[in-house]
Order: sequence, then C-alpha cells, then structure tokens
Amino acid sequence: MAPVNTDLQTVQESVKNVIQDLFQILAQVSNYDSAGRPSREALAQDLQTLDASLLQVHRAASTLPPSQTPGIPEPLIEYVENGRNPDIYTREFVELVRRMNQLARGKMHAFGEFRDVLAREMSAAMPELAEDARRVVEATGGPMEKKVGAGGMGRDEGGGGGQGTGQQQQQQQQH
Repeated sequence: MAPVNTDLQTVQESVKNVIQDLFQILAQVSNYDSAGRPSREALAQDLQTLDASLLQVHRAASTLPPSQTPGIPEPLIEYVENGRNPDIYTREFVELVRRMNQLARGKMHAFGEFRDVLAREMSAAMPELAEDARRVVEATGGPMEKKVGAGGMGRDEGGGGGQGTGQQQQQQQQH
C-alpha cells in the first residue's frame, strides 16, 4: 500500500468530522422540540461545531499542494447539482470514450489502408519511387515488406489492378 501523506490524512479526518457534525444537526433538527424540552441550545452548539469543523477543513485543504487536491470536472458537478446520479455520468462518460476510441481506431485503419494503396499504386506507376514509398510506409508504422517492398507491391495481400506488366514487375524486383 502506498504511503499516505499526513496532510491529506488531516483533510480526510476533517471531512469525516464535518459529515459527523452534519449528521448530528440532522438528528437535532428531526427531534427539534419533539421531546417536549427545548433543543435550541443543542442545535446552536452543533451548528457552532460544524462551523469549526468546516474552518478546519478549509485550513487543512488550503495547505495541500494543488497536485494532491483532487479536481472534480465541472460537468460532473453540474450533473450532480441537477439531481442526477454520478454513477450514470461515469457510465455515460465511459461509453462516450469507447465510441471515440472506436472512431479513432477506424480512422487510423482507414488512413493506414489508404497509405498502403497509395504506396502500391505509386510504386506500380513509377517504379523508381518504389524504395521511397517503402521507406515512407515503414516510417509511418506500416508493414515492412508485406504490402510494399522490393518483391512487388501488394501481391500477397490479394491486391488487384495497377500491378503493371510482367516486365515492370521484373524491374521492381531488381530495384
């Protein structure tokens, strides 16, 4: 288990105290004068305790460096303020990120395929550029010799037109 910063522990304890004080106030309010005895003084005391606890949280939290204070996204705060469940926000956020990742992955594959087709067609049309096209494909994360290379352009991928005549293919193999 990672060591816990003592300043952070102080803040956490202060927050626990605030929650306990709020619970005490809730109990006092729900029982206010229901027992037939005045509870005004007890409620006033609990409010003063809450004030002191909130002041302690403020002081403890203001001493923490910004890297240790968790940032809560503004949309999440608005979501909760509108009475919605933060778990639903998290689920919707995860689904949105997954869709965005799928879209980015699709674009990445589409551009990769376009790169390979373009290199293959350029190499077939201009055999003197075959080596340059192969280097570009390699530099951009494409297959090394699979689609573009000295052995031909895309034949092992089942590539179609634009392959040229047998004489052009022999020239490509020589380069």
